[in-house]
Amino acid sequence: MSRMRELVDILNKYAYQYYVLDNPTVSDKEYDVLYDELVRLEKETGEVLFDSPTKRVGGELISAFKKHDHIERLYSLDKATSVEEIMAFDKRINKGAEELEYTVEYKFDGLTICLTYDEGKFVCASTRGNGVTGEDVTAQVLTIKSFPLIIDYKGKIEVQGEAIMRLSVLEEYNKTALEPLKNARNAVAGAIRNLDPKVTEKRRVEIMFYNVNYMDDNVLKSQTESVQFLRDNGFKVHPFLRVCKGINAVMSAINDIENDRKTLDILTDGAVVKVNDFSLRSILGATDKFPRWAIAYKFEAEEVTTILNKVIWQVGRTGKLTPLGLLEPTFLAGATVKKATLNNMGDIVRKGVKEGARVLVRRSNEVIPEILGTTEIFEHCKDVVAPTVCPDCNTPVIENGANLFCPNVHCRSRVIAKLTNFASKNGFDIEGFSEMTAGVLFDNFGVEKFADLFNLDREKLLQLEGFKDAKTDNLLNAINNSKNVEFSNFIFSLGIGNIGKKTAKDLAKEFKSIDSLISADKEKLVSMGDIGEITADCIVEFFKNEQNLMEINALFDAGVTIKQMETSKGGVFAGEKVVLTGTLSQFKRDEAAKIIENLGGEIMSSVSKNTTLVLAGESAGSKLQKALNLGIKIIDEETFKSLINT
Repeated sequence: MSRMRELVDILNKYAYQYYVLDNPTVSDKEYDVLYDELVRLEKETGEVLFDSPTKRVGGELISAFKKHDHIERLYSLDKATSVEEIMAFDKRINKGAEELEYTVEYKFDGLTICLTYDEGKFVCASTRGNGVTGEDVTAQVLTIKSFPLIIDYKGKIEVQGEAIMRLSVLEEYNKTALEPLKNARNAVAGAIRNLDPKVTEKRRVEIMFYNVNYMDDNVLKSQTESVQFLRDNGFKVHPFLRVCKGINAVMSAINDIENDRKTLDILTDGAVVKVNDFSLRSILGATDKFPRWAIAYKFEAEEVTTILNKVIWQVGRTGKLTPLGLLEPTFLAGATVKKATLNNMGDIVRKGVKEGARVLVRRSNEVIPEILGTTEIFEHCKDVVAPTVCPDCNTPVIENGANLFCPNVHCRSRVIAKLTNFASKNGFDIEGFSEMTAGVLFDNFGVEKFADLFNLDREKLLQLEGFKDAKTDNLLNAINNSKNVEFSNFIFSLGIGNIGKKTAKDLAKEFKSIDSLISADKEKLVSMGDIGEITADCIVEFFKNEQNLMEINALFDAGVTIKQMETSKGGVFAGEKVVLTGTLSQFKRDEAAKIIENLGGEIMSSVSKNTTLVLAGESAGSKLQKALNLGIKIIDEETFKSLINT
């Protein structure tokens, strides 16, 4: 039994580091060896300790959900959708001259869960229900590993959180699912409110905790104390918690959330504003529906249903045919949406998409919306038919894996997409160059190759409709000024399959010259770590193609040069993986990032266990808090300046 106790404690520590802190300290193999030993000992002794991790495996089907009465009512929140409504909320409750102290947190879009503990042990889990009575979902929640089975507090307590499914987990799940899930919110609700706990376990649900709903002795005095209590007792808490003096600071925090949420791997639809002081909360009280001391600020909806009128097929620079849905225009996330993407024919079939059906559309990160699934099918709906020929040049398409391709390298759509990518900001950055420009040049002068752009004739351009002196000269000057290009931009401009901005930078940093990259084999590419086998194959095959090599040489013949990569000035940040957060007063964000890269560092977009350093400016938010939680080294702008000037 002593060895079982030791194993349970070790495994629970490792699980806490992995699922709560996002900072694993042992490999899966090491964990599994200890776990298997515990399973063997439990079988031999017939004993299972209360907090054993073996209890978190999905059990048998349950026959029905039982009702569960909450110790204290779980309130829903009143909502605001504008600055004026937030100001009105402050005015209603702030009767004094001093500014109130508020907390601002993310509002996650999942399923509310309430956990009950007594004598330090987990008792049960339930849904919110009507706030007074919910459904007992203990069997399902036991499969979730982001909360403890034993806590230090020995009184009776209820803690509240939001069950969520990460967007990356949803994406991976849908790759192999017989029936893809439409969105993260529905996915987690279906996982928790499912009679089979194995379904919950398979969907890898997490719970983000944010509230102590009831506590025997009421020792907590504020929201900040409440959140710290949750952290101290091993519950998973999102790192963003902003304490704000006055409503103007609240709006600043809400704006930060609205900007940063686009980089989150979690579905969030707003921010929650609460009075921090619990004694003031008790004075303010609640209405029949809502507490007077809190409000949810809701962002514009990112999902909506509308009618899919038709599916057309677009041809990209590699010849890949991508289906595009033409929608009944609808307003979504601040814009009128008329089009939405689908991945391929298999995606269409899995999602049950039909022309004339009502579909669920999501728009996020300011990119073209995506069709998530079908919500309603009518009698007049038609099946989407896969094309047999290219919709542009009528060349018979070929099938490669899950996708269809036009093999004609002279196809107008392919050429235009190729030239537009070449001239884009991440490529040669030719100012004023657009798809329309590429189309005009292809149609009138047969421009297909990259080097053709550097050999345009001014007099011939002037003969084109709309090409006056100023426009022609601006275009030619922009093309000429682009000739000296960063190596990473040069790589991106070539249009190699699966090569985006980040991978192009990684390749430039690794290989330093185009000749080294051309001669790289698959093994060398994969050894870089962030490049998988499919991407490595794309790179190797691209440089095996004689036509591609001829295009590259033609660029150099036309006067293109690749800038020498700046070498490290002493390598102050050599080996550092750096995240920038907050506002810098003396540097632009891109400028600081470039300095770090030139001094040997690598820029990362988000804080993780791999991050080694965070540069934090003013009003740094959730990234700074996560860095603090993980114990990552943090420097301010003054320290940064001193480092780069040494």
